[in-house]
This record gives sequence, C-alpha cells and structure tokens, in this order.
Amino acid sequence: MAAELTCRVVAMTWMFLLVSVSSLVPAAASAERTKTVEFNVKPGGVVHTFTERVRDYECSFTYASQGGTNEQWLMSVGLSDEDTLFSCSVWRPQGKSYLFFTQFKAELKGTKIEYANAYSQTAGAGQSDVPLRPEEFTIGDSTVTHNDGKFNAQLSKLTAIGRTRHDEL
Repeated sequence: MAAELTCRVVAMTWMFLLVSVSSLVPAAASAERTKTVEFNVKPGGVVHTFTERVRDYECSFTYASQGGTNEQWLMSVGLSDEDTLFSCSVWRPQGKSYLFFTQFKAELKGTKIEYANAYSQTAGAGQSDVPLRPEEFTIGDSTVTHNDGKFNAQLSKLTAIGRTRHDEL
C-alpha cells in the first residue's frame, strides 16, 4: 500500500511539473513543444507502430491486439521549457479499451525514462485510472514493455517521462 501511495505521489508530482512547465510556455512556442494526434488502434493480431516526435525526441507505440474493431486513441508528446524532460502519453479517450492486447511497447528516443506507468482503464465518467500491476510490465532506460505471461491483455493508457540528454551537455 505504501509503495502504491508513493507511486501515486511521484506521478502527481511529475504531472504537476509538466502542467506548470507547459503553462509557462508562450503560445507560439507551445505548438513547437507539444503535440496531440489521433490514431487508430487496429485489432487482428498484426504488430503496428505509431510514432510522433518533437524536435530531436521521439515516442513510438508498438502493439498487437485482438477482438473488436478499430478504436480511436490519442498520443501526446511534449518537451519541457528547458528541453530537459520529454513526455509521451498514449490513451483511449473513451476510457476502457475493449481490445485484448497481446503485446505493447513504448519507446522514447533521445531520453532516459524516469517515470512510467500503464493502465487498464483511464479516468472518465466518475471512474479513476486503474494502473496495471507492477509485474505486468517492465520499465527500461528507454522502453516500457509488457511482460510475457504476466500481462493480462488490458491496456487503455500508457505514460512515460524521460530526461533528455540536453542537460548532460
């Protein structure tokens, strides 16, 4: 319980930081630093990849899913004012996905992941985000990946925040 509370506090801190940073960015610069794009998540068991980038930083979401029909999802990518943090969120805005995911991987290029989480259900209609169990996925230096045999095939949201190499110069 304490670990879950700690994770939520860290997540809320990162989200506050990103909202605070994004509110300081002038409108003209904001368009260059953030982007939200709609894409279709397609069932059929075939591996698909969707990618977006801001400047030198890129987020790729690779997945395979089964059941149902196409679902509309969103990907948001953003770069902090000082170019030190890059964030990527992929989610189904309608809440819970009805597709069964056989695999997923998010990859952030040009960063080292400092925070990530994946969810089986997204907040909406009085519901809150429901995180996957920690054993269902692995967070690496630049990827967030399902764990074979432990992932329960439900994914509705994935968020990752990476520190750019910009601050190492």
